Amino acid sequence: MKLKLQYNNFPFNPSKVPFFYGWLILFAATIGVLCSAPGQTTGVSTFTDYLIENIGITRDQISMAYMFGTIASSFILTYAGKLYDKYGARWVGMAAALTLGFVLVLFSQSDRIIKAIVPQTSSIYVGIAIASFILFFFMLRFSGQGVITMVSRNMLMKWFIARRGLVNGISSVFVSLGFSIAPLTFDMLIQSTSWRSAYLLMALGIGVFFFLFVFVFFRDNPEDCNQIPDGEKHGNKEHDVIIKPFKQFTLKEARKDLSFWLFVLPIAVYALFITGYVFHLISLFGEAGIDRERALSIFIPMSLISVTLAFAGGWISDRIKLQYLLYLMLVGEVIALFSLANINDGLFYYAFIIGSAIPSGMYNVLLSVTWPRFYGREHLGKITGFVMAIVVFASALGPILFSLSYSVFGSYAYAIYFLLVLILVISAFSYKAKNPQDKYEE
Repeated sequence: MKLKLQYNNFPFNPSKVPFFYGWLILFAATIGVLCSAPGQTTGVSTFTDYLIENIGITRDQISMAYMFGTIASSFILTYAGKLYDKYGARWVGMAAALTLGFVLVLFSQSDRIIKAIVPQTSSIYVGIAIASFILFFFMLRFSGQGVITMVSRNMLMKWFIARRGLVNGISSVFVSLGFSIAPLTFDMLIQSTSWRSAYLLMALGIGVFFFLFVFVFFRDNPEDCNQIPDGEKHGNKEHDVIIKPFKQFTLKEARKDLSFWLFVLPIAVYALFITGYVFHLISLFGEAGIDRERALSIFIPMSLISVTLAFAGGWISDRIKLQYLLYLMLVGEVIALFSLANINDGLFYYAFIIGSAIPSGMYNVLLSVTWPRFYGREHLGKITGFVMAIVVFASALGPILFSLSYSVFGSYAYAIYFLLVLILVISAFSYKAKNPQDKYEE
């Protein structure tokens, strides 16, 4: 606890800022999530073909390394959440920034590192290459997709209660826009320099500049800075919706609640789905006769719809039960999956954009707002760490699921229809997704 509060008023005292510091937290948290982009699938996918070409391994092999590295990272995210509860957003965020910056340097030299360990002509070369990439992907996904994202979102959710959905919606607008243009931005960076230089530039930005940014602006709790959430007092209910929990749940108690799983599983399936199709985007769309440029261009219109829904969903989440937003997410996933299984350059191309944008918009809302509203702030790190572990674990299965579907059955459609059936089963039980705090209302 001592380290968590150390230097809390350096280089400035948040309580001396002439407005509620939570608004600066909103800015800082948004930058934090955006800086996780190199560790997200959108960041990895842009470099996939360059890594395959320069390392000399197959698509299935890099997908397998990605899967095992991501799964390994998911196993310690719950522990990372425990460290977050203990040390706070600032110190854990700085450690994650350094880790992400370091592993981006490793990726920039990955071919040289592997070939320095063993010659490419050796019979064990492929095995060493896969093992190396499992380690690299473990560090990348743990620090980027896992810890930086978790820390940034949790920090924002702690600084707001009544406006939690609104600020999350505002943040989601910029995050969705940022992630949607990330593949094109990374591709432009590669084309203007090289894939190796692109990694090094990202390492510099995150390992140095973002590290300093976290130290200057990140703060864990408003109470630690002599402030209160929202900057003003609120009751437990607003707009007839419970926003301030009556009971603080432990992780063990949360896992026993059916609603926990009815919200976690659709989010996890979406993570699996998006990592799967984005990782193989060019190949998947190419199978339907859609070229690289048109395949990448889906992210622009998708982002426009997604950010609109993210903001609207965030704003309205302060006023309605989250169960209704879960329904909307499930409908979007069904549309997206069915359209992708039948993708073409016409109707299903546009239906896929619309269908994917709906869960994309709801994803950021439900992944952030649900847990503090349903289970409280006291054990938020452990609970969200466990949630992120499930989401990251699921996302690890996406690329290999799609890859095996294509290599074994000759089409990506088999993986897509499997996910569609899974979502339909979850949807059948979604009417039970109630806020557990309802049982404790006085």
